Amino acid sequence: MTYAYEVAVQAEAALGEGPTWDADAQRLIWIDILGSRVHTFDPVSGRRTVMATEQHVGAAKPRVGGGLVVNLRDGVGLYAPGGEFSGASGDSGDSDGSSGLGDFRWLHREVVPGRRANDAAVAPDGALWAGTMRYDEAPGGGTLSRVAPDGTVETVLDDVAVSNGTGWSPDGRLMYYIDSPTRRIDVFDFDGQRVGGRRRLAAIEEGDGFPDGLTVDADGCVWVALWDGGAVRRYTPDGKLDRVVELPVPRPTACAFGGADLTDLYITTARTGLTAPHPLSGSVLVIPGAGKGLPQPVFAG
Repeated sequence: MTYAYEVAVQAEAALGEGPTWDADAQRLIWIDILGSRVHTFDPVSGRRTVMATEQHVGAAKPRVGGGLVVNLRDGVGLYAPGGEFSGASGDSGDSDGSSGLGDFRWLHREVVPGRRANDAAVAPDGALWAGTMRYDEAPGGGTLSRVAPDGTVETVLDDVAVSNGTGWSPDGRLMYYIDSPTRRIDVFDFDGQRVGGRRRLAAIEEGDGFPDGLTVDADGCVWVALWDGGAVRRYTPDGKLDRVVELPVPRPTACAFGGADLTDLYITTARTGLTAPHPLSGSVLVIPGAGKGLPQPVFAG
């Protein structure tokens, strides 16, 4: 099967990441980690907004009732409803509107020198599973933690290098997870709050890049962006590779289904570390009609 990509957002993000479909607002939320920016994109109107954060931001997800939960360098914080992107306006896709920070408070603050936030995902119960990593990507320097809506934090994995893609099966009984340098996509049994029985779903061959962000579709298949692999792959629930989406950029970072019927696959990309980045590196690409996504849970805090 041949997939034709389109450019959803032409941009030069240093480290575009974390595409998330905001079903209530019918827009895509995505971030530039190293640019400390949270972006939105409305594919119907073309309207784009951008909000600066005061720290490197690893993820931004919608909250129940509005607002955002953000995985920041020094912990997890909350933007109040109506604060994020208020006053931002971009009437076309040609230029971004901008906004200042809205009302913000820390939900959990934990300052660790040399460490920053990375990818995060909202579990079926509305908790945030937030990853961290060291700036130097040292093995064992990162974590994966469950952050409950009331701010209670439980460290689930404490020996991670680069905590990345996290997602759940359609029935919520499995959790998929990536620690990128391992080149593995792992799967856990999931009881609604805790994980166990870690095992390998699939491994990325040397030379084909590193697994980065992931999303799970309505068939229970796992789509994975390959950093330095120039592609997104789809794996079946038994770990079989059954689709490959070749891309023009070497560093796709993450993917998510969006659009009114959740059939369009949005892919964020990066240009950091590239001596001669592709003109689309740092942009958001989209594959219309790539599959069928799952409605994503919203943070319950």
